[in-house]
Amino acid sequence: MRGVMRIRRTTAAVLAVCALAACGAADARPSRERAPVAGVAAALVASGAGDAGGAGDAPGVAAPPGPFAPNRMGYIPVFEYHVIAAGPTEFHRPPQLLRADLEMLYRRGYRPVTVAEMNERRIDQVVPAGYKAFVAVFDDATPTQFRYIERPGGRLEIDPNSAVGIWTGFAASHPGWRNAATFCVLSAADGGAAFFGNGNIHGQKTAWRFPKIQFLVRQGFEICNHTQWHARMDRYSDAFVMEQVAKLALAVDSAVPGYRIRTLALPLGVWPRNRSVAWRGSWRDPKSGRTIRYDYPAVLEVAGGPNVSPYDPKYDGHSIDRVIAYRNAVRATVDRLDAHKTAYVSSGAPPARRGR
Repeated sequence: MRGVMRIRRTTAAVLAVCALAACGAADARPSRERAPVAGVAAALVASGAGDAGGAGDAPGVAAPPGPFAPNRMGYIPVFEYHVIAAGPTEFHRPPQLLRADLEMLYRRGYRPVTVAEMNERRIDQVVPAGYKAFVAVFDDATPTQFRYIERPGGRLEIDPNSAVGIWTGFAASHPGWRNAATFCVLSAADGGAAFFGNGNIHGQKTAWRFPKIQFLVRQGFEICNHTQWHARMDRYSDAFVMEQVAKLALAVDSAVPGYRIRTLALPLGVWPRNRSVAWRGSWRDPKSGRTIRYDYPAVLEVAGGPNVSPYDPKYDGHSIDRVIAYRNAVRATVDRLDAHKTAYVSSGAPPARRGR
């Protein structure tokens, strides 16, 4: 079964090279960091999207069990999205296809969890018994994933055709659907891939970047580290890799002080020469003298197929496989899991917590 479910590592390497098209280049040049202007947060609250929640069910009301037999040893597909727009590469996913993915998953009994919830064995706490688990990850923090439309008077609305607009709208209309996706962000890459847009690229203002991160955290989404500007890790020293990771962590902390990042996504799926610096390291900011330390229990590969259960002895939190959401990959993955009845199904019972 393992051979059926997993994409060969040689194929994963090819996909990693192809991902250059989605990320712009192997090393996207950095743009300047700027702080948001005052008053933007208030405008976001007035947008109507504000802090509406989006859990889909009334708080405190237990969801009825689903139709599937519990299976804690089942596979969990971690679907990887990039540009939410029509485009020339396989790493573009038009808004209507993202909506279709969510509809199909919902109809087939899948419910979303974050990478952190999966890695920490909390699926059974957040997914009702009898429902299957999957993870959606959005890489690169492009404006297509979280875009604001500015209305007269400065009122901001979430573009309903951006990933965040699609997801929150889906949660509002589908009971049991949570705001549980993972956004692997860049803070200073070119082309607007800097906390979902800056410098008026695609109409997105620099001042909106931090409020967007704050909104995601308030809504329950997970923020993941994708490095500062998508540097290909194998081309640089350990010190430079740690600086890239730590600077993104610092930028997130500037937007949401005290937020704990738990996950890193490897740029292009390429490891540094010393693999451990991808998840653990430190960097001293020469301006402030502050030392930024990081220690992430989860690291995302770029491909590999559905991931084994966190209860499986073969599970490795520092090498989590993903499925790139291109063409019919999402449906084909679900079809295989369902045909063989090998998807993870929640028991709804309190989980055995991991050691860390």
